[in-house]
Amino acid sequence: QVQLVESGGGLVQPGGSLRLSCVASGSIFSSRPMYWYRQAPGNQRERVASITSDSTSYADSVKGRFTISKDNVKNTIYLQMNTLKPEDTAVYYCSAWGFSPGGQTLYWGRGTQVTVSE
Repeated sequence: QVQLVESGGGLVQPGGSLRLSCVASGSIFSSRPMYWYRQAPGNQRERVASITSDSTSYADSVKGRFTISKDNVKNTIYLQMNTLKPEDTAVYYCSAWGFSPGGQTLYWGRGTQVTVSE
């Protein structure tokens, strides 16, 4: 089994910063990407960023403001979010591929709320 636990969300003013963390445990496929997604009320879940051993990618809406990183020793991925905007308000989830009885499964954390407001 795989467990993903996010933390670091909260309330921040526009223009502010937050750093999200996601601690992974269990049988993670280290060779496959890990992701940050977000979901705002009434919207579909969207991928914000992904990271592999040698590359990162970002949604256009966060390029230049968000940075995804990974600490392999701590089995943790991070999302540094700068210059936050009200439209960044959402629940943020991390996800990772892991072993399951059926083969490979994309696991999800429970999410952490980010609210950007005056």
